[in-house]
Amino acid sequence: MISWGIVTILTGFVRTASQFYAARFLLGVAESSFFPGMIVYLTHWFCARDRSRSIACLYTANPAATLIGAPLAGWLLRVHWQSLAEWRWLFILEGLPAVGVGIITYFYMTDRPAQARWLPDDERDWLVNELQAELEAKKKLRNYTIMEALGDRRILTLMTAFFLALTGALGTVYWIPTFVKRLSGAPNETVTSLLLVPALLGIAGLLINGWHSDRTRERHWHAAIPLLGSALMFALVTAIAYRAPFAVVFLLLGSGFLFAYYPAFWAIPTTMLGETAAAATFGLINSIGQLGGLAGNYTIGFLNDRTQSLVASFGLIALVYVVAGGLILSLKTRAALGATQSPAFFK
Repeated sequence: MISWGIVTILTGFVRTASQFYAARFLLGVAESSFFPGMIVYLTHWFCARDRSRSIACLYTANPAATLIGAPLAGWLLRVHWQSLAEWRWLFILEGLPAVGVGIITYFYMTDRPAQARWLPDDERDWLVNELQAELEAKKKLRNYTIMEALGDRRILTLMTAFFLALTGALGTVYWIPTFVKRLSGAPNETVTSLLLVPALLGIAGLLINGWHSDRTRERHWHAAIPLLGSALMFALVTAIAYRAPFAVVFLLLGSGFLFAYYPAFWAIPTTMLGETAAAATFGLINSIGQLGGLAGNYTIGFLNDRTQSLVASFGLIALVYVVAGGLILSLKTRAALGATQSPAFFK
């Protein structure tokens, strides 16, 4: 987080295209290690039966940041301080909190429960024993090395599913203002307000689906259904793109529904892997998945230019969501979910 914030601040001072490209590359390097580290961190503190909820709470920061960041960015783009352009202040001021919070995190957050002197002894011992029992249960099933984990068929399937899901999700993030603008013809202020709808839906979907996944001890359907639901919404947009009000509603619903799949998806590999193998695998899944943003962004741009229509783009997003959901469900048909969970998960 500290390095991410520093690079973000420095982006506000770029003068050439080469400097901008270098800053964006370094930003990706810094960002790519943060999220996998957080998922691994949660496995050190939450048992498998509570993990989907913990990941859901972490992920709510994503849509919540949209609710706060969008109007804040709009305000920052209207200020002009110290002879610096507005967009430069946007990078500078958004990078500062990351540096501050990163420093606080380093000194404040405890790595593992065994080190948490702020916990009562009985609670600390209980949590340590529960997590150790879960880890031992995983090792009895199979003690993965890093290379074995990276070559496991299930991990490769999850990697492919995440890549496809982010192809649609990040393509939507980059293009949704254009989508809503072209479908509705509304002014920019109205478009900005409408884009708050997916963020609100995302927060609700994350928390509800994460809670329900833990309650039912089920992961695969809870990850696949939001993907398939989003695919249906984008397919409906494709079918009725000429009816603007309905198309905009389905577009916003599809963008919001998608968030709900994240908690259950990331809970799946945490039940198979632990320690170093988990950290490396989560990092690879996330890194490969982020390439979907590159693929989706450019493919949607190409389709828009080539067809002069949004229909092909919506069809592509629906397709990748369907395939991603199908891949996740294919894991369930190969082996019962209980075979991949530690016994502690079912207590």
